[in-house]
Amino acid sequence: MALTRLKLTAFRNLLDAEIRPASGINLLIGMNASGKTSVLEAIYLLSLARSFRSKRLKSLVHHDQAAFTVFAEFDQTETQHKTTLGIQRQLNALETEILFQGQKPQGVAELSRHFPVQLINPDAFRLLEGSPKDRRQFLDWGVFHTQPLFMSVWQRFQRALKQRNSLLRHARIDPLELRLWDQEVATTGEQISILRAEYLEQLRPIFSQFLMRLTELQEIDIHYQRGWDKQVDLSSYLASALPKDKEQGFTQGGPQRAELRVTASGRLAVDVLSRGQQKCVVSALKLAQGALLAQQTGQHCTYIIDDLPAELDAQHRQLFCELLEEQDTQVFITAVEAQAMQQDWKYPERMAWFHVKHGKIQPTQFSSIS
Repeated sequence: MALTRLKLTAFRNLLDAEIRPASGINLLIGMNASGKTSVLEAIYLLSLARSFRSKRLKSLVHHDQAAFTVFAEFDQTETQHKTTLGIQRQLNALETEILFQGQKPQGVAELSRHFPVQLINPDAFRLLEGSPKDRRQFLDWGVFHTQPLFMSVWQRFQRALKQRNSLLRHARIDPLELRLWDQEVATTGEQISILRAEYLEQLRPIFSQFLMRLTELQEIDIHYQRGWDKQVDLSSYLASALPKDKEQGFTQGGPQRAELRVTASGRLAVDVLSRGQQKCVVSALKLAQGALLAQQTGQHCTYIIDDLPAELDAQHRQLFCELLEEQDTQVFITAVEAQAMQQDWKYPERMAWFHVKHGKIQPTQFSSIS
């Protein structure tokens, strides 16, 4: 789906703002604190019902208002029909109100499946320097969007793992009940691991192609570690680890402990690459995920990129922009200075420029941005 209209009411410093973006690349130019990143935040919210800047949605409400509203219209490419999505959060409410096509969605997964979004911002470095959880989330984003069965298997695994961990904390454990949950953890855990490993094998060559276009870096690779001894199946591992699991009070091995390692010449990439090189690697990973999604499902993800010039010199920024143009998908990019972006595009006439100033969003031409 392509976003065709976004209306924001009392959303951070955007008291009453609206944008009708192009289906291709949209550039939002403005000074710091003008509201550029808030536009990206609202788009991200439409996909995941959460912010990438704050854990509390109430903090997104304009300081003298009682609620924020994010309303969006999309063009459904396959059906040529319009789709609507509205999200509202009131300060005095316990839950966020979400209406998708006028009805409450079954869950956040429904939003994400209809409107997949890839975020590239300073926090994206967590993909290399953050915790294993950050890298598992990256991997699971791709598996979720390309493997329809993944979500149900993942939910079954999480429920079984929770039940097993609860049993491990008991002084006395019913052997029959433990066996039951062990079997469910092992069955679903093996499935998750297989789906992840298969996905990574499909992603690896695409990632390598993008990386070769972006940088001269050699011997960059991605490896999946499934989270338990690779010599045994998960059922056998759980049985052998039971004494230690009981001592610790939780399940220490399984897909919930998996790791995605990004290496450069056999060493962790975060330990040997510069910040600019790291951004090239992260960008290649994100672009590869979008390309694989389109290849396997025909669906394009939307890229939201905060402060594109940061950490990239002019040469690598131009290479990245050329790759973005080739993806034939919707992109939203923020930058402080229009001049920093002017020379980066192969087809600048196809760009849509917006000036964000004092909480307002105005379509404009590059030459009129000051």
